[in-house]
Amino acid sequence: MDEPLSAKIMDLLIDTICVVDHAGCFIYVSASGEHLFGYAPEELHGRNMIELVHPDDHARTLSAVDEIMDGEPLMHFENRYVRKDGRIVHIMWSARWSESDRLRLAVARDVTELRRAAQIKQALYEISEAAHAAEGLPPLYPLIHRIISKLLPAECFHVCLYDMASGRLSFPYYIDGRDGEPRAEPDRSLQEDPFIAEVIHSGHALIRSATLAPMPDGSEAVCEGDWIGVPLASQNGVIGALVLRTHGSNGRYTAEDMELLQFVSTQVATAIERKQAETRLQYLALHDALTRLPNRTLFYDRLDMALEHAKRDGNQLALLYLDLDDFKRINDEHGHEMGDHLLRAVAERLVKCVRAQDTVGRMGGDEFTVLLSNIQGPVNVQTIENKISKELSKPFVIGAECLSITTSIGRAIYPDDGDNREALLHLADTGMYAGKRNSGIS
Repeated sequence: MDEPLSAKIMDLLIDTICVVDHAGCFIYVSASGEHLFGYAPEELHGRNMIELVHPDDHARTLSAVDEIMDGEPLMHFENRYVRKDGRIVHIMWSARWSESDRLRLAVARDVTELRRAAQIKQALYEISEAAHAAEGLPPLYPLIHRIISKLLPAECFHVCLYDMASGRLSFPYYIDGRDGEPRAEPDRSLQEDPFIAEVIHSGHALIRSATLAPMPDGSEAVCEGDWIGVPLASQNGVIGALVLRTHGSNGRYTAEDMELLQFVSTQVATAIERKQAETRLQYLALHDALTRLPNRTLFYDRLDMALEHAKRDGNQLALLYLDLDDFKRINDEHGHEMGDHLLRAVAERLVKCVRAQDTVGRMGGDEFTVLLSNIQGPVNVQTIENKISKELSKPFVIGAECLSITTSIGRAIYPDDGDNREALLHLADTGMYAGKRNSGIS
């Protein structure tokens, strides 16, 4: 028997015509449904439509079905279906219920490309906003992860940065869906990760499908999921890569997914470089360019914070003010470059004399400060002073020169000598110059 003309016409339509019974099972799907769902029409006959709906859209889809069956025609309802090949397709539906036939009639249109374009546009906007809003790089990475998770499965997500000078990879943000908490991974050489190395050297995205490994019983099982790596490319070259991975057979990545990720990765690279530049500028603004120690601004900030904590917790802290004796003579006799080398060497020794929780700063010239937090009284401070004096009295071998210096140190202890920054600095500075006069040093 020839196929009815109406069926032939419906099979010529670009949109897909679906007829579903009262139980939600397909009883007719036009020919274009194979392109939409990935299943031949006969494979869908008798199958419940909810089985194809993306799990995250089940509830609202069933709610929409109830409205339709209550007699409310539904226009432009959008949800996601999972195709036979595992890909997700966005579908816009128009549907109504025929009570006399006890059937639901619907027209389905594939709007995946429209939805993807809108998602990309939104993602680019959100990444740009994140670059403005994030206070530094560490808060930026989870924001980027959250944005990309709206586009692709990204439970396993890694930000990899590449240092061209050292050839090393760093992983400041690394999250594996199985452990749930983001972390920083140890650095490694580019050669240790051939897939990332290929992405960075080529400047092109790479997709690797799940691999199979033999089980002890001889069967095969998925041991690694799909892997996508895209370069973080900027005007300065490739600065790293974004890596997404699935676990086992949980989801598959497609060439379209790789293209999408590569498209947004340019904006991500721009955001990261922006924050890196801001971090460098902030560092330069708060650190001495010669010694890399905290400068006056940062040291005062840390001193103020330490005072707040000491007042709250009832602890003591000490402030030391140091000056290198007769430093001008060294500059005059050996030159300013030698003086700069000496100042850097002094800074290194001072840092080694104190604990990680303490702060060494450079006030300018040959003057340094040391903040000792949570001390155990004057005896404890004297021990640190003696250690500093001993270390700085050792000869400094710089190139072919061997230089010897001494230092004058003044101290102030909170709360015995003052309860604010100005009082402590004044007393420590005064004590330092008194020590110079007592030693006959101008």
